Amino acid sequence: MVKINFMAMADSIKYKIAVYPGSFDPVTYGHLDILKRSLNVFDKVIVAVACNKKKPYLFPQITRIDLINRILSEDQEIEADRVSVIGLKGLLVKYVESIKAKVIIRGLRAVSDFEYELQLATTNRTLNSDIETIFMMTAEKYSFLSSTIVKEISRLGGDVSSMVPAIISEELLKIYSKGEKDETLM
Repeated sequence: MVKINFMAMADSIKYKIAVYPGSFDPVTYGHLDILKRSLNVFDKVIVAVACNKKKPYLFPQITRIDLINRILSEDQEIEADRVSVIGLKGLLVKYVESIKAKVIIRGLRAVSDFEYELQLATTNRTLNSDIETIFMMTAEKYSFLSSTIVKEISRLGGDVSSMVPAIISEELLKIYSKGEKDETLM
């Protein structure tokens, strides 16, 4: 097995700041996997929590930001001082330009994610050809995981503690405390 020294690679990377955008509604272990691995490559990662007025969210943007910050403060594997969490409104490329960053991190779970992510990356490159998008594959054990799946399992009364940090699991339990009966089991 070839061992890659990411810290040596980071020293040779021209751009030290990356922006990791997403809705994070809610943040999952898959998201955190991408964040942790991004910190192996970049000095600083800015988690940009999106707010699309056309998309319904379970958690308001300010709550998602707060939850991520709480997770960062408790996660011993993440150097929280190297991560900033911001609320993103408007075009991602405009924000990346405003902080003089040059890299966008996007997580991929499976081939099915690639077409949409390629479309976004190509559009962003059309808007600013100096900004690069780097795709990172999530760890295999999280390749099935999405915020949508987590919400659905939780809504139906299932246990999501292996998919999300305890803080998220507790918040979902508050929202879906009564759960819904799965009619296929009746």
